[in-house]
Amino acid sequence: MEFVQFHPTGMYGAGCLITEGVRGEGGFFLNSKGERFMERYAPQAKDLASRDVVARAMTLEVLNGNGCGPLKDHVHLQLHHIDEKILRERLPGIMVTAKIFAKVDVTKEPVPVLPTVHYNMGGVPTDFMGRVVTLNDEQEDQIVEGLYACGETSCASVHGANRLGANSLLDLIIFGRSCALDIVANNSPGEELPTPDDSVHEQSLDNFKRLRAAEGSTPTAQLRLELQRTMTSYAAVFREGALLQKGRDRVRELCAMFKDVKVTDRTMVWNTDLVETLELQNMLANAVHIVAAMENRKESRGSHAREDFKTRIDEYDYSKPLDGQEKKSEEEHWRKHTMTFAVKDEGCVNIRYRKVIDETLDADEVPSLPPAPRTY
Repeated sequence: MEFVQFHPTGMYGAGCLITEGVRGEGGFFLNSKGERFMERYAPQAKDLASRDVVARAMTLEVLNGNGCGPLKDHVHLQLHHIDEKILRERLPGIMVTAKIFAKVDVTKEPVPVLPTVHYNMGGVPTDFMGRVVTLNDEQEDQIVEGLYACGETSCASVHGANRLGANSLLDLIIFGRSCALDIVANNSPGEELPTPDDSVHEQSLDNFKRLRAAEGSTPTAQLRLELQRTMTSYAAVFREGALLQKGRDRVRELCAMFKDVKVTDRTMVWNTDLVETLELQNMLANAVHIVAAMENRKESRGSHAREDFKTRIDEYDYSKPLDGQEKKSEEEHWRKHTMTFAVKDEGCVNIRYRKVIDETLDADEVPSLPPAPRTY
């Protein structure tokens, strides 16, 4: 859950995303000095570098005082050098979006942008057939019978620590089909299925009723804003141990404050107040797992960039020949999946590790490819 992808071109002030196609068509970034700063961070790829590299470069420009606007907290995406006909033919949606949300005419003015949370590489862990897995006492995968997950809520571990553009589609298309095929192969219509313990239903209904009748002193919107500010301040593009610890403690405080949440609408029809409160409960749970996993991983890898642990630590140094290298022990390297488990104390998690699967089922025919450092 520590691997959170930031999209480099979120529209400043609105959060809606601008497609990466704008960079493919020739759009580029500028700081407050009018510099094309990506040349410093990725001399070859420049503005076409991967999302995490671009997002970190934008953040560094802001942190170094080169941000744009009165608060110097964003950068500019320039498109008005591109032929207007091309913009209208290939990027009409962006022209409209920029006009509505940023009050910008992209044929004449730059668009204010900043990195925006876009995708979580983590999620409910599954195997290649979409079957949800947990860990047994031997740290090996154990299938949770009858439970499947696909789409962006799942984690089939195909993205590693950073997703490539458009690859989220396979989460649903490929593994949705895998789930269906496995269900067809192992189940038949009319068969008797195990029924959950009655306490499961009771807990869900009790939670629903309790929140619907919640008469605390803290409105949902206020608590949600505090959570947004906490995650933005302590778990953003760059992470650092002391800040993450503060963020973890603050999220725990917010979990405790949720007990005092206030829901005003008691109706059962179009009750957005209750829906937003249920969503906030889920977001708090996710924040707990995300911050705990971020603080725990003492390295930088993919979308996870630690200022205090800047190097990636694998079991081997893959930039050098493997012959003669001694493999690091499980405790010494970080090429492993973080598995976070909720505990009864709100705001707390237990952390265990799942091995990375290196080989295909037909490993004799398809050789595995060792990891390699990504450089620009």
